[in-house]
Amino acid sequence: MNILVCDDDKEILEAIKIYLEYEGYKVFKASDGLGALEVIEGNEIHLVIMDVMMPRMDGLRATMKIREDKSIPVIMLSAKSEDTDKIMGLNMGADDYITKPFNPLELIARVKSQLRRYTTLGSLETKSNVIKTGGLVIDDECKNVTIDGDEVKLTPVQYKILKLLTANAGRVYAIDEIYEKVWQETAFCPENTVAVHIRKIREKIEINPKEPKYLKVVWGIGYKVEKI
Repeated sequence: MNILVCDDDKEILEAIKIYLEYEGYKVFKASDGLGALEVIEGNEIHLVIMDVMMPRMDGLRATMKIREDKSIPVIMLSAKSEDTDKIMGLNMGADDYITKPFNPLELIARVKSQLRRYTTLGSLETKSNVIKTGGLVIDDECKNVTIDGDEVKLTPVQYKILKLLTANAGRVYAIDEIYEKVWQETAFCPENTVAVHIRKIREKIEINPKEPKYLKVVWGIGYKVEKI
């Protein structure tokens, strides 16, 4: 999952980044509302943590801009604790509000809660560029692969193989066919090359690579990703 943190206080920005990366999230940073909008325009962002008081464009106006065409969760972050400020932030489109100084565990809990709501409502699954079978999810827009919510790091070739098989879950691909579609050239003794990549993918996505749940061999034919 990709999270944007927007705050003009560099120490707070770095602290939040460390907390989120420890939980496995990919973090993007911005120091004001305009910077946040630029990051969102150029990247697939799943949640925003937005400070209220910032130069150039404050968090409230930035949140209003985000809400013009996106439904991603926004958590407002501010030193102000008055109810009127919280109400204003929520009215501008924020999903949650947390006051500085904050407990890191509380912030992480709120982040996870908002992401659960976001995915449960189908905002990710209904996108045409998301490929899913069981707990295996490929977001082709940001080239992100997760297993039961945990991100998996693949090489470009591994990603292409897994995407091909997952996009056609249940279909068996011959080794020659996998090679030609992924490497974009005619296969010449591709068995070992493909087998090595398949083994590496299994090691990353399977709980027990010797008894795979997703990426399976069909003896004498090729490989497939199970349709779950």
